Formats: sequence, C-alpha cells, structure tokens
Amino acid sequence: MSEPLQFEAPTALEYFSSLVADDSSLSLIEAAASIAQDEYPHLDTQAVLAEVDAMADKLKRRIPPDAVPVQRLRWLNRYFFGELGFAGNVNNYYDPRNSFLHTVLSTRRGIPITLAVLYIELATQVGLTARGVSFPGHFLIKLRMHTGRQHGEVVIDPFTGHSLSREELDELLGPYKRSHGLMGDFDAPLGLFLQAAAPRDVLARMLRNLKEIHRTGEDWHRLLAVSHRLVVLLPHAWEERRDRGLVHAEMGHYARAVDDLTAYLEHRPDADDYRALLARVAELRDVGWPRLH
Repeated sequence: MSEPLQFEAPTALEYFSSLVADDSSLSLIEAAASIAQDEYPHLDTQAVLAEVDAMADKLKRRIPPDAVPVQRLRWLNRYFFGELGFAGNVNNYYDPRNSFLHTVLSTRRGIPITLAVLYIELATQVGLTARGVSFPGHFLIKLRMHTGRQHGEVVIDPFTGHSLSREELDELLGPYKRSHGLMGDFDAPLGLFLQAAAPRDVLARMLRNLKEIHRTGEDWHRLLAVSHRLVVLLPHAWEERRDRGLVHAEMGHYARAVDDLTAYLEHRPDADDYRALLARVAELRDVGWPRLH
C-alpha cells in the first residue's frame, strides 16, 4: 500500500510571492496582511480578512441601497473613525507593529498607510471608489464622488479622518517642494502628487517603512526578511537587490552578498556608488573565499 503524498505548506515568503506574482490578481488587503507573517509565523491571514469582511458586512447593512456616494462616505467615516475608533498611533508612531494589519485591527491604532489599506477595503465593499495616494511624507486616500453628472474627489487623511482642502494639501506639500527645488519656475502642480498608487506601490511603501525602522535599529534579521519581500515584490528594482546584499554582508552571508551586489552592478553600471560597491565585492570575495598561503 503506497504512502499518502505529503504536501509542505508554503513559507511566508512563498505565500507572499504567490500573492504578488500578477498585478491583475493582486489583492492589496491580503498581501498587506501577510507582511506580518515574518514576525508572527502562525498568523492566519484568512482570519484577518474575515474580520475585515465582518466589519464591512455590518456597515453595508446600515447603508440604504439607494444612498449616493457622498452619503456612503459619511456612513463610512462615522463607522471607521467614530464607532470603531481607528486613528493614528501618535504615541508610538515608529513601532513596527503599526505596519501589521492584524495588530492595527486589534488596537485600532496605526500609521497612515495601514489605516488607509483598511479604509480602502471597507470603502470598496460599500460601493465607493477609493485609492491610496503616495503623497510625500504622508499616505492619503482619494475617493471619487460621482453622482449623476456631478464629478468630484475627496482627499482624506487616514491618520486623523479629516478631509483635506486644496490649501491644506499645498501646505502639507510645501516642505517637500522646498527641499526638492520645486518652487517658482520649477513648481509642480498639486495633481502630480495626488495620483492613485497601484497596489504594488502601496505594498512597497509599507515594506520600506519597516525597512527603515529595522535599518535604523540595525536589526539585521528582520531587515533581511523585509528585503527578501521587496526583492520579490519589485524584481527589477536593483537598488533593493543592492540593499539586500549589504544586509547579507553585515550578517556574514558573503556569497549571497556578492550575488546581490554583482546583480546590481551589472544592471546599474552608471550608478554613483558603482566603484565603491565594486571594491566592496572584491573585499567580500577575499573574506568569503580566503586565498591559500
């Protein structure tokens, strides 16, 4: 009698890779929830999605079927920011748990981008057109308000729940424009910074938030896990391969560091750091494969 086939469950990275393999089928909410599996290996992402669906179902039952978008938006804001109490984590903004959806669902506190991912999912489920906006320094939400022949947009700060006027958005953008020389003759229109972000770009921003937290704390193991995800998510972003290679080097993974840094050098021969990294690769080869004497 033959033994039953054994199937191994995919690793957290393999699961994430399957979720982000194709833009047409990429589920932002599921991929975002799965990011926490590096820290919580036994996290059930389907349970997280079920919790969000239950919230959406509760809200849908309250909204009249004939409600126009502006009315649906008011119901959503009262529910999300008022009744459920979601808000920015002012006291512990740089806590990495703010990037984990299941923790944000539990504590009702997060950073703009995780709050936005949850808000956008609820908005979509109640018939609103909502997208994330990778605004400099602060992730926002943009909703299209179409009723008959009337068209408009509402921009919401997920950290506070406030809708932002054009003047407030210009004020928020001011420091970025000044630091990048985008004033006067080189001024860039506000609309340029309010483009909808693709799900892949939202996930990249979430992961880069964690990347910066772990890099600052020199937490190489956690930083490596995040770097693996960024390389999978953005296979042609060679800077992510470079950064992962440097983490491998810090951890003593010399052969892997050389592989990543070499890939970067091959694809970025005009990079400003080309010569410095070429020398770094030579050093790593000497350390990893010491010469015989």
